[in-house]
Amino acid sequence: MTTKVNEQKVSWWKLFKQAVSGKGQPDYTKGSIGQAAFLLAVPMVLEMALESVFAVTDIFWVSGLGAHAVSVVGLTEAVMTLLYAIAIGLSMGTTAMIARRIGEKNIVAANQVVAQAMWISAMLSVVIAVLGIIYAESILRLMGADEAVIKDGTLFTSIMLGGSATIVFLFINNAIFRGAGDASVAMRALWLANGINIVLDPLLIYGVGPFPEMGVTGAAVATTIGRGIGVIYQLYHLQSVKGRVRLALAYARPVWHLMKRLLVVSGGGILQFLIATASWVVLVRIVSLYGSEAVAGYTIGIRLIMFAILPAWGMSNAVATLVGQNLGAGHPDRAEQSVWTIARYNVSFMLLVAITFIALAEPIIRLFSSDPMVVQYGVDCLRYISYGYGFYAIGMIMVQAFNGAGDTVTPTKINFFCYWLFQLPLAYLLAQWMQLGPEGVFLSVMIAESVLALVGVWVFRKGHWKHQSI
Repeated sequence: MTTKVNEQKVSWWKLFKQAVSGKGQPDYTKGSIGQAAFLLAVPMVLEMALESVFAVTDIFWVSGLGAHAVSVVGLTEAVMTLLYAIAIGLSMGTTAMIARRIGEKNIVAANQVVAQAMWISAMLSVVIAVLGIIYAESILRLMGADEAVIKDGTLFTSIMLGGSATIVFLFINNAIFRGAGDASVAMRALWLANGINIVLDPLLIYGVGPFPEMGVTGAAVATTIGRGIGVIYQLYHLQSVKGRVRLALAYARPVWHLMKRLLVVSGGGILQFLIATASWVVLVRIVSLYGSEAVAGYTIGIRLIMFAILPAWGMSNAVATLVGQNLGAGHPDRAEQSVWTIARYNVSFMLLVAITFIALAEPIIRLFSSDPMVVQYGVDCLRYISYGYGFYAIGMIMVQAFNGAGDTVTPTKINFFCYWLFQLPLAYLLAQWMQLGPEGVFLSVMIAESVLALVGVWVFRKGHWKHQSI
């Protein structure tokens, strides 16, 4: 018995090392589903784990500048979620199409998708950068920022939006690696980008040593530099002959019909996340009615929630790859089994996080602020939203299962119902009419996300996603 247990431990340890190193990538359409899920999920969870550490570290250093600085980050991030929505939506289409081509063993077609994704990303980045730099002050004013926040934050906002190319390409390139099953490269790219940002944050914010003291602007500079270096690392690996897919001159010319197809598949994903993130922007706007302290507490709470949710998204990203490749290989039942396998892992993880956040909400929030009002709002945000973590775990798996199949329209419809038709009216009702204030907003998030999970499971069981062609 002892020998068998030891052999099992060694086996899983070998799998862990294989997952992190990326060496000897298997065919995910064959063999053990548990091992395939493990090999994909490990680097994706580790990738998102450092992204979540970055989110918390960033706000930790900025919080030392006061509530106004935190509000600058919170309001800008709320607007930038719209950019994230576009980048994530495009990356979903990219992952789905590449995974399907890899499952079909059509590497040439996968490389063509890579090139078209690059063209779209470049054009998108230019438009967003120009608009962001020109209208940074107007954007903050539109979000309800007071004059002090606008004065301190305009440069921060312009740098963040002006450097949008680093965000778009970081998402798209990693989507390419994930679709191909090269999750370890995506992990290392994000680790590099966020690691550099974590080091530069305090140096540029507070002017440590030879570095200039830039205040909240330093956080934007650090983030943009870190992401930029991460993109360079990705491009280096995309041109390597060792990868499953390549960015090569042979596929560089625009192929308009393929670009159109990628945009059609991604369009549902973009709209899907625009619906979700636009609702978050409105929620921040409602919270801003109660002052900078409420926005600061909400921002800290949401960053901590991201700390937990991002690793869980790592597991759901593994679902998208497994579904896409198995459908391409003609194994829909294996695709469905992969979804339920990873869903069980995700629920277990999120419930453990929920218990931790609910029990230790106040001491955790106090690590980021000593302002009594900020702490109270942050604690309420963390606790109320944590009550629905088990449902969130299932909901994000369902969404990525649809997206991995190339069915981005179904989760778009679910998001429209759950967020715009249900969550936003509920948030306003609870916050304003029932006079619960920001607590009403927090409750609306928990309730709406739980409803989304239940609707997602119901639709997923119908099985229409198995017949999606892309």
